Amino acid sequence: MEAALLNRYDRSPPMNGEAEVKYLDGDFRVVRPGAFVRCAVTGAAIPLEELKYWSVDRQEAYATPEAALQRFKETGL
Repeated sequence: MEAALLNRYDRSPPMNGEAEVKYLDGDFRVVRPGAFVRCAVTGAAIPLEELKYWSVDRQEAYATPEAALQRFKETGL
């Protein structure tokens, strides 16, 4: 049972703050560690583990598909 307790404390502390991310086709790469990125349309914080929508061309993240569609309509990209 002691080994399980040691493992619990061996983990890295959780990341805080905004991450810097490079958006790729079908994936993204964290350039500067953090817990979240901001939606380019709403400004909402998007936890990295929930990030699903982004634009490679604009290098922006979106909180929802509706936000992505709104940006597409605004920019035509």
